[in-house]
Amino acid sequence: MKRIGLLTSGGDAPGMNAAIRAVVRSAINSGMEVFGIRRGYAGLIEDDVIPMDKMSVSGISARGGTILRTARCLEMLEKEGRERAVATLKKYGIEGLVVIGGDGSFHGAKCLTEEFGILTVGIPGTIDNDLEYTDFTLGFDSAVNTCINAIGNLQDTMLSHERVCVVEVMGRRCGDIALYAGIATGADAVLLPEEPFDMKKVAAHIEETRKMGKLVNTVIVAEGAITGEECAKQLKGLLPYDIRFNCIGHIQRGGTPTMADRILGARLGVRAVELLGSGVGNRVIGIRKNAVVDMDIIEAVSLQKTFDSALYNTLQMITM
Repeated sequence: MKRIGLLTSGGDAPGMNAAIRAVVRSAINSGMEVFGIRRGYAGLIEDDVIPMDKMSVSGISARGGTILRTARCLEMLEKEGRERAVATLKKYGIEGLVVIGGDGSFHGAKCLTEEFGILTVGIPGTIDNDLEYTDFTLGFDSAVNTCINAIGNLQDTMLSHERVCVVEVMGRRCGDIALYAGIATGADAVLLPEEPFDMKKVAAHIEETRKMGKLVNTVIVAEGAITGEECAKQLKGLLPYDIRFNCIGHIQRGGTPTMADRILGARLGVRAVELLGSGVGNRVIGIRKNAVVDMDIIEAVSLQKTFDSALYNTLQMITM
């Protein structure tokens, strides 16, 4: 394989730039040419393609976001849009495509594979950690650490006023950010889309901790479970304390990637190039038990995310 393309698609995630750097430099060192596609599949359809060299990715691993930028592309849902995307790949002689993104991005790559025979390799770039085939996705560790820092700051000021703090974090249908952040920050309750919850029991637990002398309480809410604003509203009807709501929001997506995400991006990027260089595509790359693995893309996108019940039980044992 002589020419490969590279794009980032969907929501941005810390560590994407580390993966971009790894793909570009390992590909060039393997004798390939690399073309960056800006704004994801939208840029592929619109022919927003640039050649990349080693210096174009110099120093980017420490930066959040993605230098290739990203977008959500409804046109990829239509056959005509996918045909235009393939026409762009053929125009530049691109034989293989690396897609860094989440579940929706992988579905786009799957369509290019199934319908047009394009060799694609997917790298899981999403803060949600909502892909079953890999233990962790690129950006998850950074997002959780951002939440931990923000919640720690909130706990400091809430303690000064003896308040209850309700914090909403991202994750869509997956509660992993809330679960990990809840354990790490010593939250009093964590509300997840995967587990039923009773607001009266949450309030009773907070009341019990107050009687024991606790002066600040933290309730972390995954956005797919209930809105933080609604959670705070319900608790205000059940408790006599000053209750404040905060949404961390898109801060979770930005900022300096952690060491874990920089290393993960490098490992997955190099593996993607190794696969394409061997003429192997139609795969997604992930990490299991700290080993880099790859899997058929069609099989991977069909898997349903399972919930880590053991980790949730750990949370329950040290909170409620």
